[in-house]
Amino acid sequence: MDLIRHLRFFVAIAEEGHFGKAAVALGMTQPPLSQGLRRLEQHLGVELINRTAQGAVLTLAGRELLPRARLLVDDAARLLAEAQRIAGTRGAVHWGVAGAIPDRVVTACVGALRGGGTVTTTTGASVDLVAEVRSGVCDVAVVEHPALVDGVVARPVVKLPRWVVVPAEHRSAGAQRPTFPMLTGLAFAAAARATNPPAFDTVLDLLRERGLDPVTVSASDDRAVFAAVAAGNCFGLTASPPTEVPGLTWLRMAPDALALRVRVVHRPGAEAHADVVDRVLYRERQR
Repeated sequence: MDLIRHLRFFVAIAEEGHFGKAAVALGMTQPPLSQGLRRLEQHLGVELINRTAQGAVLTLAGRELLPRARLLVDDAARLLAEAQRIAGTRGAVHWGVAGAIPDRVVTACVGALRGGGTVTTTTGASVDLVAEVRSGVCDVAVVEHPALVDGVVARPVVKLPRWVVVPAEHRSAGAQRPTFPMLTGLAFAAAARATNPPAFDTVLDLLRERGLDPVTVSASDDRAVFAAVAAGNCFGLTASPPTEVPGLTWLRMAPDALALRVRVVHRPGAEAHADVVDRVLYRERQR
């Protein structure tokens, strides 16, 4: 029995209050509509509609079940529309990237993916990107590690170089051998914990192991991190290589421990796109 189809019959009759009008609304004749409703009532074990001379009247059971039936019918319609949208965009590549990934890596991935068609890029939190790959909205994504990757295909972890960035006037900026305790008193500007709790906690644990237990302030990407650091009371981490930026100094501290760990995740069937992105990441790792 096609439950959704028969629930659609029930909802149409309830809304129109008349079998004939419901049949017209559904683009069918009245006899199969009436037969379908009877089959639904037999399947559910309750009577849903009273057939009267004035029209179709909901029973007590019908009134109680109608809201749930509407939800199921509406959800089925949304599912069909989303499937048609996804099917209609095949040939395009939909990929996602976490905010911590530096711009040069993002643009390199887009350039490499262009051979597969039009490229659409989503920047977001790792937890959201995994969910979008799992649902099929994204074909492939680069997320921070560690992250929960249930329901997607996960590639090996790749480590990208990452630096500590501090205010240019801070004492650590001029030190020959800067240490983490030197950063005491500065807040840690980083993406909010909710964007990827495992990765956030891992970095804080590493800082604490090295004698630093900072207050954290939210900074969604490199631009926000740099702005917070330039204000003079924060430090941050960045995978963007050292460059001349007023008010900022890059420090190389515990490079292996603080490396940005990332991995490619993809939906089944998107192996070719994942291979392309993986190759870009491995090239960046060797810089």
